[in-house]
Amino acid sequence: MQSAVIDATAERAAPPARAGWPAPDDALRVVHVDTERSWGGGQRQLRWLAEGLQRRGHRNWAAVRPGTRLAEELARVGVAVGADVVHAHTGHAVALCALAGARMPTRLVVTRRVALPLRRNPVTRWKYGRAARIIAVSGHVREVLCACGIAADRIGVVRSGVDPGRPPVPAGPVTLEALGVGGRRPLVVMVSALVPPHKDPETFVAAVAAARAGGCDCTALLIGAGPLAAAADRARLDAGLGESLRLAGERRDALELLAAADVAVLSSRGEGLGTTLLDAMLAGVPVVATAAGGVREVVRDGVDGLLVPVGDGAALGAAIVRVLADRGLRERLVAAGRERVKEFSIERTVEGTLNEYRMALAAGRTRGSPGR
Repeated sequence: MQSAVIDATAERAAPPARAGWPAPDDALRVVHVDTERSWGGGQRQLRWLAEGLQRRGHRNWAAVRPGTRLAEELARVGVAVGADVVHAHTGHAVALCALAGARMPTRLVVTRRVALPLRRNPVTRWKYGRAARIIAVSGHVREVLCACGIAADRIGVVRSGVDPGRPPVPAGPVTLEALGVGGRRPLVVMVSALVPPHKDPETFVAAVAAARAGGCDCTALLIGAGPLAAAADRARLDAGLGESLRLAGERRDALELLAAADVAVLSSRGEGLGTTLLDAMLAGVPVVATAAGGVREVVRDGVDGLLVPVGDGAALGAAIVRVLADRGLRERLVAAGRERVKEFSIERTVEGTLNEYRMALAAGRTRGSPGR
């Protein structure tokens, strides 16, 4: 893989020391590797993590695909040899880092963001066996990894976070009108990668159809791209939704569109955590979701959101109607969501990740099978 190398650590002086932060000689050197071409939640977490580490006086570099949005966002982060920690943020990056670091004294740390089981083959066992620490973004992901044979004492849970100081700014009327969802009708939005097997846009389509059949004159927007987009569009046509549900594809302004929603929805079959729900809470948008994996660690049903069974479009639609029809419920969910999201701040993510780096350095690189 060709990588874009962005190095600004040599171009600007180290930030001044602050109480509890490392002296220059104690600062860590971290290499981040991301192989994705697209911009998603994982890429945003990498960008924020690198920024947070740098603010604390640690040095980071990143190897990413050239010409991507991530490469642009990481203009102040670089790639170098001889790091203390190499942090793989994607599945493909694990293999690259394991191979590249086979003869290097660096410690490999892996973040696992999805709740899919690991492949049971020698290559997977070898590459995850090289990791000194594995970071799961939720307790649910940790359970999946343990079921795949990874020793529990090698896995730390560090939940993905959002920046409470940067709530998304809602998209304006011009943008909404251009997408065909402007006007006074309630807007239901889902932001999700449309990839199998853990995403389920067809249940979102069924939910919108059920909500409208239940008397709710809402419009809906599905934001995201992937192999499941065609099936979602067929389901839209089969349900007779016409222009009431728009498929917007991948959008750079996804967070702004989400912030403009009256209800935010996530209809996954499996989910590592569900950071789009955190984005909605931060923006003051009530959330409705399927109780898929790590989503249950974000949303407490009836407290800061509503949860329904996985794959149940009718129940999801009924929950949408309930939120839109009950102003008191809506206000309670929004208020609780604003408090809840504080527990998922990116600062906590940075601190938790730093702790995993320290544990990796203390333990050394683990060799052998994932279970050892």
